[in-house]
Amino acid sequence: MQTRNLLASFTFGITLAAIPVLQSYAQEAVPNSYQFQGNNLSITYDTTSFTGEPRFNYRDRKQTLNFAGDEIRTVDTEIGTLVTVTIKKTVDTGNTTFTLLIPRVNLGNNNEVKVETKGITTTNRFSVIPQFNQEQKQTYTTINLKGTAQAVAF
Repeated sequence: MQTRNLLASFTFGITLAAIPVLQSYAQEAVPNSYQFQGNNLSITYDTTSFTGEPRFNYRDRKQTLNFAGDEIRTVDTEIGTLVTVTIKKTVDTGNTTFTLLIPRVNLGNNNEVKVETKGITTTNRFSVIPQFNQEQKQTYTTINLKGTAQAVAF
């Protein structure tokens, strides 16, 4: 009787091993181009380009700025990828940066999907007078952004 159970278990195991494993249809398709708008702000971010460098375009009511390569800083975090550029530089009072929060996106079978995210403008305070470099040195303004994420062939 034990031989029959062992033989049945062995046969069942061989049968399971012979079943072909189906490929997952949930293959992840990651976008490389993002476009966002919100509150008089327009952002375009491409993770790569024809030159292989990332590109970041920032446009608000006062200015249009274009960034490439090392001017764009990225950090992967648990909440998404933080993409930062410096939008205002001063010699003696600090600078202003803009950070775009890129959420994880799977395009699936689509070439483009809608995305909502946040943009964060950070004012970094600095003074050449040491007494003025006390207390909070950074302030933040957030903006809601809506747009698209897509896969583009460069």
